[in-house]
Amino acid sequence: MKITPFTIDVSSAAVADLARRLEMTRWPDEVGEGGWEYGMPCRVLRDVVDHWRDRFDWRAAERRLNGLPQFQIEIDGRVVHYVHVRGVDQESAALVLTHGWPGSFVEMYKIIPMLTDPASNGLPGYHSFDVIVPSLPGFGFSQAPASPGMNSRAVASLWHGLLAELGYSSYFAQGGDIGSGVSTWLARLHPEAVRALHLNFISGSYQPPLTEADRPLSAAESLWLAARTQWVEREGGYSHIQTTKPQTLAYSLTDSPVGLAGWLLEKFFAWSDGSDDLTQRFDVDELLTNVSVYWFSGNVAATLRMYQENALEPLRFRTGERIIPTLSYARFPKEIINPPREWVERVFDIARWIEMPVGGHFAALEQPRALALDIHEAFAAYR
Repeated sequence: MKITPFTIDVSSAAVADLARRLEMTRWPDEVGEGGWEYGMPCRVLRDVVDHWRDRFDWRAAERRLNGLPQFQIEIDGRVVHYVHVRGVDQESAALVLTHGWPGSFVEMYKIIPMLTDPASNGLPGYHSFDVIVPSLPGFGFSQAPASPGMNSRAVASLWHGLLAELGYSSYFAQGGDIGSGVSTWLARLHPEAVRALHLNFISGSYQPPLTEADRPLSAAESLWLAARTQWVEREGGYSHIQTTKPQTLAYSLTDSPVGLAGWLLEKFFAWSDGSDDLTQRFDVDELLTNVSVYWFSGNVAATLRMYQENALEPLRFRTGERIIPTLSYARFPKEIINPPREWVERVFDIARWIEMPVGGHFAALEQPRALALDIHEAFAAYR
């Protein structure tokens, strides 16, 4: 497996093409007062696009990302992009962080220093990690899959191969969104290698056994399942499209940067915590760096297809089947579908369950210190 250093270097022609497309945007009409009930408000997206076109400096963002040591490796004929930052301690345990959609490895840039050098970044008293942040296939600068079957289970096998190639026979795993499913599959398939698991989201495809041999649903579980059904009906349209007809959606998102920004950023607002102003919840340059990585990769279709692939192989468990590595769970209050603890305990051995005071789906961007601290606390017992 050949490992090569990687530097982001988007061509000037691609940057100019993006500017031209932003300038030529044809805007839709809008009804009402421009609230979020219809989706991304025109006034909000216009402000973001004005900033993208006139003030956002991609080259500065590129330099900032290139401050992270990045590599590409070919595994089973697939090129995987990843960040690999070694911890300051001589014996730093490996920690693989897996992002999701509509995020990317960009989500992790603030939390990485808190994990690799905690004492210098406001978290004294903790051991450092060697942090590996791979880009999901088709995301960031990882090659898009050319054939079906690249689901979270397959990604977990890729990650295990990557960690082995980097010299790690054991490691910790952490993730949210799709990264939660990948991390869970890692623990399920490779319990001898995963020292412990930390999640800030329970995969939407997670389905514990509910046969006559299993305990009946609790009141909290029944209420939550009803609430989840209502959420899916009200907010799950994006997932249904990406699960059933991702290719149809891909044409518009591949051709229009504004369409792409609207599709991604609406979720950053809907699934996060804080102000009614999107750019008060997040730094607009952070958001646009993430969207720009999607745009310049040209692989938007692959990121959508991941939903269809995961629907074909969900995280379903048989009666008596357990995840062996222990789970620590950080439950952020504005997470999109927060299950009760007993639902998770049907399969996982929960070592730690923390109710976070604030934060939502994008914990590494929204509350990086709180997430980093919880990871340190969760894994301290296994060092």
